[in-house]
Amino acid sequence: MSRRHAAEKRVINPDPKFGDLIVGKFMNNLMEDGKKSVAEGIVYGAFEIIQSKGKTDPVQMFHSALENVAPAIEVRSRRVGGATYQVPVEVRTERRQALAIRWIITAARGRNEKTMIERLSAELLDAGNNRGSAVKKREDTHKMAEANRAFSHYRW
Repeated sequence: MSRRHAAEKRVINPDPKFGDLIVGKFMNNLMEDGKKSVAEGIVYGAFEIIQSKGKTDPVQMFHSALENVAPAIEVRSRRVGGATYQVPVEVRTERRQALAIRWIITAARGRNEKTMIERLSAELLDAGNNRGSAVKKREDTHKMAEANRAFSHYRW
């Protein structure tokens, strides 16, 4: 990491259908090889399935899923006197959101439904109901931080 100056934040456009900034960020993370229209199709298709299955507002379900997956604490490696300790630290708001988005997409890609639309909708529904791979990832992160609480005095 450069010590000269912090990288400037990029302006992210909200998604065209709902006008939601976080949905736009999610699409950008889902996108591969610059194919934004494909990513839009996947997200909006997943939202339609959520609407039909869940009978709830898909954007609200998406936000609750993100909130359920976002970690509060994580461990970071810290070298002290030749030994490396896993030190639990609180997660910044932006990083919480980024990790939640990344974990949901990774968990959806790892599922075994036929299309990505089905995988994403199933993962979002699971995360909204506090189960699924992405929520398990958050639980594991919290367990790891809890197990290493003894090293919290090495926090910087």
